[in-house]
Amino acid sequence: MRIPAYVATSATGPLVPGTIERREIGPKDVLIDIAWAGVCHSDIHTVHGDWGPVPYPLTVGHEIAGTVARTGAEVTRFHAGERVGVGTMVDSCRTCANCRDGLEQYCLNGNTQTYASVDRDGTITQGGYSTRIVVDEDFVLHLPEQIPFEKAAPLLCAGITTYSPLRHWGAGPGKRVAIVGLGGLGHMGVQLAHAMGAEVTVLSRTLAKRDDGLRLGADHYCATSDPATFNELAGSLDLIVNTVSAPLDVDAYLSLLSRDGSLVNVGAPSQPMGLHVQSLLGARRSYAGSATGSIAETQEMLDFCAEHGVAPEVEIIPIEQVNEAWRRVLASDVRFRFVIDMSTLSR
Repeated sequence: MRIPAYVATSATGPLVPGTIERREIGPKDVLIDIAWAGVCHSDIHTVHGDWGPVPYPLTVGHEIAGTVARTGAEVTRFHAGERVGVGTMVDSCRTCANCRDGLEQYCLNGNTQTYASVDRDGTITQGGYSTRIVVDEDFVLHLPEQIPFEKAAPLLCAGITTYSPLRHWGAGPGKRVAIVGLGGLGHMGVQLAHAMGAEVTVLSRTLAKRDDGLRLGADHYCATSDPATFNELAGSLDLIVNTVSAPLDVDAYLSLLSRDGSLVNVGAPSQPMGLHVQSLLGARRSYAGSATGSIAETQEMLDFCAEHGVAPEVEIIPIEQVNEAWRRVLASDVRFRFVIDMSTLSR
């Protein structure tokens, strides 16, 4: 199937209108009409080659919300007209130890990413800046009706990327949790940690977004550009989730942790970050990383958000404005996630 899409043809040029190829629907596949596509900083990193070689031409986008157009003969979990979502991956090997444990995001053979991965038929996967996508039903999510349709897409990356470490490291009542950065991921982390019952601190370079942070559920908001912050908060936090994709002083942030506390990276800087092991030894601290969540955990996150009224704050744009949106993302000029209205792209 030839599908209208916006396509990157190089690391430096704009996204341009074009078409991409989608496989025909197999017995276990779901054909989805894409209504909304979130803009993730990962889309920009990928196209710009920040994380390695890129298989141009490429259509990105891994925050996808839409409706089922058609299903394969063996699909049992979805029906035509249903609201569904697709996140950062569309397949995995399903046989390795991690996949068997329901942790396909850590597939030992490498999960199939929604874009820029080699698909089962040897083609390169293409993402959600397009009108339709074909996905195996095991990697499709149900979108609860309580979540506004136009706000659902960012949950499939920004939501689950922050939910997963918060759940895994036990954010909840009695836990002191800090979120580094109040951007697309950070503003979800604040809401989710608050809904889980944790005491939430935002660590941001300045106080420019303080009012937003407190409104979203933070109990405290501190500027990391102020050296006093690191003195005042030393040894006081149980969990820090770092959402920024830029280098930071790892030792300084580790010093904020209490005994057995953890600093978890979900942002992915393109440059290496170092630390002194002594920062870990003195209080049995941990420095960890977390990718996205599994499909089961992503569905759990969606249901949690529906129950607790958690949703991203979004700015909706037509696909024709995507290049300007990317420029604004790079300038940190969005509160807090762009969502593309795909209805303006001719089907």
